[in-house]
Amino acid sequence: MRSVKFLVAAGAASLLSSVGALAADMPQIMPPPPQYYAPAPVEDLGGGWYLRGDIGMTNTHGKLFAPAYTDASTVSVDQLGHEFTGGMSYGLGAGYQFNNWFRMDVTGEYRSRVQFSGIDYANVNFGGGLGVLPIGDSYRGGYSSWVAMVNAYADLGTWWCITPFVGVGVGGAYNTFSGFSDVTTVNLGGGTTSGLYQASSASKLDLAWALHAGLSYRVNQNMTIELAYRYLDLGTGLTGSGASFDGTVTNGRPFQFRDLTSQDIRLGVRWTCCDVAPPPPPPIITKG
Repeated sequence: MRSVKFLVAAGAASLLSSVGALAADMPQIMPPPPQYYAPAPVEDLGGGWYLRGDIGMTNTHGKLFAPAYTDASTVSVDQLGHEFTGGMSYGLGAGYQFNNWFRMDVTGEYRSRVQFSGIDYANVNFGGGLGVLPIGDSYRGGYSSWVAMVNAYADLGTWWCITPFVGVGVGGAYNTFSGFSDVTTVNLGGGTTSGLYQASSASKLDLAWALHAGLSYRVNQNMTIELAYRYLDLGTGLTGSGASFDGTVTNGRPFQFRDLTSQDIRLGVRWTCCDVAPPPPPPIITKG
């Protein structure tokens, strides 16, 4: 019995020594060293610079104040058909998109020359035995302007790449009137007499402001198309001094246009040209 126990003990010792030798020969499997990662970089929001270009159709309105009809001798004046022809506007600008809801830009535009025409019928007290006589005036002239503005817009959310927006703008308008003429016809009872009065060109700088509303469509990462309506207040304008064709008036008072406004339809393109790519992630730091 003692010999059997001895044999079992010897066999167990031999088996353990064999397992230990085999374990010593196997490669050691160690857990990988801990790795340390820098936090994910925060997206750079400073890449919102853009350029823009716009083309539009203008529809100008304004009130003409003729110097002859501001005198006390004028009994009544009726203005008929005072209107401007339609024109075009061409603009460029640069802006910054602060976030998904707010952006601002600075724009400059040229508004093409349009034609003003109108007729006045007036009753004027000439005195001196003539009394009150009816007078008719037919006006023609050209108007153009340069406009510079600072604009702020609120983007109202995006659906299927379409973003409605509203905005306001403030700046200045440089209004120019040129080629202005006034053909006056006086009814003397027994006949009529006519005269031509022409005013020289003149320009005036005035405050301008605007209201915007429209839709923008994001074509790709860098290009957005806009279709917008704009109400634009251009302030006032005036002609230069005038002279009559027969030489009886040589330095007449200028004509004045007040409440110059325009309702414009504009097509624009915004190009995000200066995006700043986020910085690359830092290299992985390992600890051995």
